[in-house]
Amino acid sequence: MIVVMRWGASSEEIDEVRRTIETNGLEAFLSVGEERTVIGVVGPEVERVEHIASLPGVEQVIRVSRPYKLASREHHPDRTTVRIGPTQVGTGADLVVMAGPCAVESREQLLDTARWVKREGAGVIRGGSFKPRTSPYAFQGLGVEALELLAEARAETGLPVVSEVTDPAQVELFEQYVDLLQVGSRNMHNFVLLRAVGQSRKPVLLKRGFGATIEEWLMAAEYILSSGNSNVILCERGIRTFEPSTRNTLDISAVAVLRELTHLPIVVDPSHGTGHRALVRPMALAAAAVGADGLIIEVHPDPPRARSDAEQSLSFADFGDVMDDLRRLEFLRGGKGSPDPRPAPAPGGVEDLRAGIDDLDERIAALLHERTALALRVQEERGADGHGHDVARERELIARATAGEGAGSLTSDELTLVFEAILRASRSAQRRQAASSLGSRPE
Repeated sequence: MIVVMRWGASSEEIDEVRRTIETNGLEAFLSVGEERTVIGVVGPEVERVEHIASLPGVEQVIRVSRPYKLASREHHPDRTTVRIGPTQVGTGADLVVMAGPCAVESREQLLDTARWVKREGAGVIRGGSFKPRTSPYAFQGLGVEALELLAEARAETGLPVVSEVTDPAQVELFEQYVDLLQVGSRNMHNFVLLRAVGQSRKPVLLKRGFGATIEEWLMAAEYILSSGNSNVILCERGIRTFEPSTRNTLDISAVAVLRELTHLPIVVDPSHGTGHRALVRPMALAAAAVGADGLIIEVHPDPPRARSDAEQSLSFADFGDVMDDLRRLEFLRGGKGSPDPRPAPAPGGVEDLRAGIDDLDERIAALLHERTALALRVQEERGADGHGHDVARERELIARATAGEGAGSLTSDELTLVFEAILRASRSAQRRQAASSLGSRPE
């Protein structure tokens, strides 16, 4: 049952409704929106408090038809924003990328990765500490040592960290080191663990079980919410189907469905969702396009040698490419129709024209080298941990370059392709320089 209070209802009127609910042995969960307060009523035989519709300040009482009460949009019409340290996930916040190794393997591996993903714009560092693996002989993680290294990475980078908790008895330990508690796919139905993280003050990232329906997933979230923790983020990580081409089948449509059903933020994991690093980039873009609030991506300094999930882990350069594509997606605005290109003048024969092209190509190459050298100087000034490129400035550059559309032989779209290629090559050179600097940095 949902109790909708009138706009401007006083705190005394709200308290009276809550007392009436609790006096009848039911639980009351308050959701304070921008315009009005909604109170969720949870428990058996909620109809015994239907009379609260006549209490002062109550606008209406709604019976909730869905089995998940607190996770539903009926209970909380406004979408929720969850804070992870300084980072926000949800409505009104930018797309948040959580990135890092599947498993923490060493101090050098984690810190190098943390520095790099921060440089590329990630908002959260991920890293496994206790690893539930299918095989008992596979690498199981470094345990507490990994948690200590994650805390060190947070102290150096300023980014919050997330790691998977696998045992209810570990929750208190994890609270000392991490900012976001992850409940993995295998534990989505571990109701004892769900209640344990529900009693924590840390936000929770709840991954979808690989055999779970969306309703079962939301009911798992309900366990956490009903235990008192309202800061839950859902994570779509793929479901098991008959298709063998990918590790799992990433259910991108689940994002759109969840936006209709729940107020909770939604993150997508294209690494586990596909199991192949070549597929991470396109599925990350698809997730962002369909409305995901964030992504969680596995990144490793040397993916082929990763001790866990090597096939789906991205290299530093590959992760940078994904982040570049996400920036272009965020800043991309609709294009205009393109006029027919104008024919170029022909002052001489074909050989003369080709000689002129060769001369221009040499001059363009020299200018590109000069431009890249300046970009590397910018990188040096900002340091290895900072971006040498400015997305807003690059967008302005392309806008200026295409402002004179119709004045030359290239359309706006064609000029955009040229300048994006130049900027991409420049960023590649900056990354190469930054990687060299990070590799030579003393610990």
